[in-house]
Amino acid sequence: MPHLPPRTRILPLLALVLAAAGCGGAASLPIEWAMTMETPRTSEMDVLSELFALSADSMEGRYTGTPGMERAARYLADRFREIGLRPGGDGGYFQLLPLAWQDVGGDRTPRLLGSWADTAGVAAADRGRGINVVGIFPGTDPRLTGEGVLIDAHYDHLGTAELGDCPALPDDTICNGADDDASGSVAVLEIAREMARGPAPRRTVVFLLTTGEEVGLLGTRWYLQHPVLPLDSTVANLEIEMIGRPDPLAGGSGKAWLTGYERSTMGQMLAAAALPIVRDPRPAQDFYRRSDNIAFARRGIPAHTLSTFNLHADYHTANDEADRVDVPHMTQVIRAAARAARLLADGPAPRWNPGGQP
Repeated sequence: MPHLPPRTRILPLLALVLAAAGCGGAASLPIEWAMTMETPRTSEMDVLSELFALSADSMEGRYTGTPGMERAARYLADRFREIGLRPGGDGGYFQLLPLAWQDVGGDRTPRLLGSWADTAGVAAADRGRGINVVGIFPGTDPRLTGEGVLIDAHYDHLGTAELGDCPALPDDTICNGADDDASGSVAVLEIAREMARGPAPRRTVVFLLTTGEEVGLLGTRWYLQHPVLPLDSTVANLEIEMIGRPDPLAGGSGKAWLTGYERSTMGQMLAAAALPIVRDPRPAQDFYRRSDNIAFARRGIPAHTLSTFNLHADYHTANDEADRVDVPHMTQVIRAAARAARLLADGPAPRWNPGGQP
């Protein structure tokens, strides 16, 4: 993880970032935002503790609409409360979404309803609910009043062999999803914690942990209908997805990649800030369209996913356990992501490159 450059190099760094973002020069923004990009203090112990808690067997694979999901949501909301984020949900940190259970190919699967009123047409035994967890760090710069940045991850996973899409092993019927995406959810917690340690951000930052990604982006679809900040005021979205293991194609331990790097100026901004984040080394996998960020991008928001997924064989199996995560690597990536979030909160807003918006 590179350290903050000496003060004598901050002005050239700012000029590089402004140029990468297509801004008009150093006079258009104060220097203070760059001064806040100090080395984050995220500890391996905190990462390890939160990762094991979120991917424990007691969470039952965090399948959308289940008691395991509810336990995970309570855990995450408690962490937001400890950090000091303002609640962004329905009277608290929970943003509730109406679900109906349906049988699809012999499996019981949740689907998103259009409104809570639609539950009246669903049999009582088939009604359910999902939970997004939302916290807000209000911005303080009057020149950026109303602008916001969204930092998110999905916390749901495949559940158990009894309920969900988890392929059972002889000695394990729970898909704990440590890498997918407890790792990203822990990153969101730690990014929020880092931001709380420093100066208040210039823009408002919304921290969103969604349910239902694995079953059709249900939580994200509901958030898009009920955003905490208007979507046309949300200037950037950074999703964190599967950062638990190093990817040699990205440079190994502590290095991450950004989906759709060339689509907006976000990638150039991160590079100009000397963050260890590179282009997606597997464009043929089309990861840009395979996570929640794509839904925000289609609404006009420069939105990308930060990841280190190396195509490991434990993906979507019961072997995706916390003890297989490389915690030192994950901690370094979270520190880089925290600096990226600070850059988005305090620096120039990213813009789509020509032809980049999907």
